[in-house]
Amino acid sequence: MNIEEFFQLSAGKWFSHRTSQHLAFNQSENSKSDIIIETLAVDHPEVSKLCQNYNINPSSASCATKISWNGTMDKDQAKHSGSTMLVSVPDADNPAQGKLLREIVDAKKTPVAGRYKFDSDGALILTIEDETIWSEERLWFASPNLRMRVNVLKSFGGFSITSFTSEIRMGGFPAAEKPSEAANSVSS
Repeated sequence: MNIEEFFQLSAGKWFSHRTSQHLAFNQSENSKSDIIIETLAVDHPEVSKLCQNYNINPSSASCATKISWNGTMDKDQAKHSGSTMLVSVPDADNPAQGKLLREIVDAKKTPVAGRYKFDSDGALILTIEDETIWSEERLWFASPNLRMRVNVLKSFGGFSITSFTSEIRMGGFPAAEKPSEAANSVSS
């Protein structure tokens, strides 16, 4: 699997359930969200703008996706919503790994590119590090309509959070199964 295939397989509407463990406080927290993942053309104006924010030539981008979410945390029942955009920029010498650019909403923050790679069983590993945090997330498909994520977040200020997320596809079609193909398989 490559990053383009992973983004295409992720497109659609998902129900997400996350359990997080705050290690310093020995507390756990649950959250539920609806997530919409859309692929974007690499020549989309927002993709070009994001690349420019990272001082990267937009023609280096291989794929892009927009992720929107709307959910609640069990602890406070407050609504949490937002969106972000991700753009992959493969390494020239090894396209199986590269930079992952993420839209930064806070204009005061300097954008920090993450890294992506695939492990031997096809899971996507995302890593980001800046002066305050280190994060690694592993994402994989248990089936075309079930995606899993495990995340570890460490703050250099002393806290750590681990989380497990399961995501169930609620709508949309995996890239390998277009609507016309799905209709044909149902009628056979």
